Amino acid sequence: MPVSLDVAAGASGPALLLRPWGPADAGALVEAYRDDALRRWTSAVVADDADAVRWLGEQRRGWETGRRFAFAVVEAGAAAPVLGHVVLRRPEGVSGAEVGYWTVAAARGRGVASRAPAVLSDRGFAAFGDAGPDRLELVHQVDNAASCRVAHKCGYALAGVLPPAPPAHPPAGHVHVRERRV
Repeated sequence: MPVSLDVAAGASGPALLLRPWGPADAGALVEAYRDDALRRWTSAVVADDADAVRWLGEQRRGWETGRRFAFAVVEAGAAAPVLGHVVLRRPEGVSGAEVGYWTVAAARGRGVASRAPAVLSDRGFAAFGDAGPDRLELVHQVDNAASCRVAHKCGYALAGVLPPAPPAHPPAGHVHVRERRV
C-alpha cells in the first residue's frame, strides 16, 4: 500500500511531500522530460502521453510487487507542481537496494535533490521489512558532479566506479554506498 513521506523545510527550501505517482501526473511527467539535462542523466524515455502512462504503470507495478517504491516530489501543502522523482528499488536476486532521483529544472539549487533522497534513504532500510538490505546504493554517471554532491549530502560514501556496460549504461558510473546504522 503506497504511503507518503514528509520532508521538513530546510535552510535551502520549503517542506516537501513524497507521494506515490498517479495518473494525474502524466502531463507533469511529459513536461519534466522535455528538459535536456534530465534526459541526459536518465534512461527512461517519456516523450508523450503514451510514454507517461507506460512509465506511471511501471511505478504502480513496483508498489504492487513491493520491489520498487517511486514517489513524486512536491512542495507540501496545496496542489503543488511536481519538483522531482525519488525511488527506492530492490531488484530480484539482489541483496542490497538502490536509491535514485531526478529533479525538474525549476527545482534545481533548492535542496530538493538532496533532501528527498536523504529522507527516503533513512526509511529505506526498513521499507522491505525484516529481510531489508544492509546497504543502499546511489549510482550516477561518473561525469555528473552534481549527483556526486547530492550523494555525499545524503550520507553516501563513494565506494567505486562501474565500468561502462552498453547499451543500457554506456558511460562509467560512480557507486555511492550508505550502510545500515545499527
